[in-house]
This record gives sequence, C-alpha cells and structure tokens, in this order.
Amino acid sequence: MSRIAKQPVVVPKGVEVRVEGQHVAVKGPKGALELEVHESVEVRLEEGAVRVAPRNGAWALAGTMRSLINNMVLGVSQGFEKKLELVGVGYRAQAQGRKLNLSLGFSHPVE
Repeated sequence: MSRIAKQPVVVPKGVEVRVEGQHVAVKGPKGALELEVHESVEVRLEEGAVRVAPRNGAWALAGTMRSLINNMVLGVSQGFEKKLELVGVGYRAQAQGRKLNLSLGFSHPVE
C-alpha cells in the first residue's frame, strides 16, 4: 500500500488544475503541462487539492501518478533548476544561448 498515494497534492494560488476523465491539465505562471493518467488510477479535484485513488488495488501505480501530478504542479509554479559542478583540471563549460559547450578533454567540444 502506497503512503505517497494517500497524500493530496496541494494546488497553490496561481495554478489551475483541470481533471477531465483520465486527463489532467495543469496551468501556471511558468507554463502548462498535461498528463494522461493510467486507467487503474482515479483522480479527483477537491477544494484546492488533487486526490489520487487506485482502482483494483493498484497502489504503486497510484503513488507514481500522484508524484507525476505533484511534479507538474511544482514545475508550473516554481520551475525546475539543475546545478552542474565540474570537478577536475582542464574542464571548461560555456553557455552560448540555450546551448552548453563542454570541453572535457576530447578532440572536439561536446554540446
């Protein structure tokens, strides 16, 4: 039995969640995302929170779907950031627009 699936996903202010059958759409200040939920999982929108419940005892799948919906809500409200740390001698990184050029000791740069 999944403890994660039992917890509701709290929807913050500025984020809109729509549930239409097995389709979940999340829209916020940083973008919009959509997810097609597995048929073994039931999704309900209740008073500013999204609840996930399994059908036929599919608790693991319900926990996975709850985590995906939670990540969608976080992504459209706060966004995601990943920090890269280069450790070693001779490694260089340069940002050129939306590309990251890495000099890692090969005969050519890696984009």
